Amino acid sequence: MSWIDSLALYWSDPILASNAIIMLNLFGALLLGLTVGYERSYHGRAAGMRIYGIVCMASAALTIIGAYPQHWFGGHLGAVVGSDPTRIIQGIVTGIGFLGAGVIMHEGFNISGLTTAASLWASSVIGIMFGIGFYMAAILLAFCSAISMIWIPKLERRLPSRHAIAVTLRFKPDVIPDEAKLRSAGLQRGYEIADGSLSINHDTGMAEWRFVAIKLSKDSGVPLSALARDLAAVDGIDGFQLSHARN
Repeated sequence: MSWIDSLALYWSDPILASNAIIMLNLFGALLLGLTVGYERSYHGRAAGMRIYGIVCMASAALTIIGAYPQHWFGGHLGAVVGSDPTRIIQGIVTGIGFLGAGVIMHEGFNISGLTTAASLWASSVIGIMFGIGFYMAAILLAFCSAISMIWIPKLERRLPSRHAIAVTLRFKPDVIPDEAKLRSAGLQRGYEIADGSLSINHDTGMAEWRFVAIKLSKDSGVPLSALARDLAAVDGIDGFQLSHARN
């Protein structure tokens, strides 16, 4: 068999049909992942639509290719590979998991690197699919992953959402903060303190409060600059830090 005939095996009718089925599964998984991710994005969580969509789609890709081992490597799995390729795939997935964990950074309420970790995971799956010969499905997965990272954030900004900010307040010595007054002041400015996010530290006579404030709606909530100006005018506050509590 010539190399042209070997290459043609990767584009035979049965393999193209399996690619089409895989592609439909990728589309369905992407839509469902985006749907689940929107709930997280709406509540201002770090992992939003694009991360859920990419991870769900890549997971579906790894699962569905296992249903077509007879079409791996152009339908000549036994002739091309002497060992079990599934063990190679397991090793790749495990290694990428450690690599993804290494790029995720956590500092206080801020998390960064989640999108990079998800895209690394998807890239490994793209490489696996391309390596075993599912070229069309691999190209679609790469395209959908890129579109998710480029356009999904723009879509998220148009959809109703409740963005969150991380707040750190350092009070002057002997000042006893009042949680009820703090919550009331936040509501007046369009924010509410997320349940279970309040952390209190008291050292050398000074109290430090950390919490996540979530907008009541997409259009509510004063800008960070205005919120910083209001906090600077409070006598009992010695210092503060404000930042978006997302990646």
